[in-house]
Amino acid sequence: MAVCLERVQQEVGDVLEVRWKSFLLRPHPEPKPLEKFRRYTESWLRPASAADAGEFRVWSGDEQPPSHSVPPAVALKAAARQGAFSRYQMALMHAYFADNRNVTDSGTITAVAHECGLDLEAFARDLGDPAIVQEVAADHNEAVTLGISSVPCVVLEGGFQMPGAQERALYRSIIEKVLAKRGSS
Repeated sequence: MAVCLERVQQEVGDVLEVRWKSFLLRPHPEPKPLEKFRRYTESWLRPASAADAGEFRVWSGDEQPPSHSVPPAVALKAAARQGAFSRYQMALMHAYFADNRNVTDSGTITAVAHECGLDLEAFARDLGDPAIVQEVAADHNEAVTLGISSVPCVVLEGGFQMPGAQERALYRSIIEKVLAKRGSS
């Protein structure tokens, strides 16, 4: 979805503002057995077949799978403080879906920040900032209030929700309708 929305935003320009918010599918640590997680990641093959999909691989290594959503959500907000949200998000998704790295592991989170060229001292400081954890929790609580229960979920002006990963053509069509409606108002 991130790849699709990024491409649609490039196509339509500055009239589309994308604001990424945190939604914690697993807000508390829940280690999963490796073999069970490997079977689960076979479901990644469906979105991998989409034209604008990122890269997906069934979990194949021996690294333990991520245990919860908070560490990567906090890391994304820390990267955003350096103006690197999109770059870090794409790198973190690639680390998880393509490289099968545990993105809840602090070493992985920091390594991805290094790979993105972030200021690691500032990044580490921001990872420990309680305000970021509070922002992640506020985003999550807002989503729950809106009835969101899955990721991805795109919420458009007026509250229209598009849950699940969608094809770029669908995102573009809906966004163009919203923009046309906005222009006629």
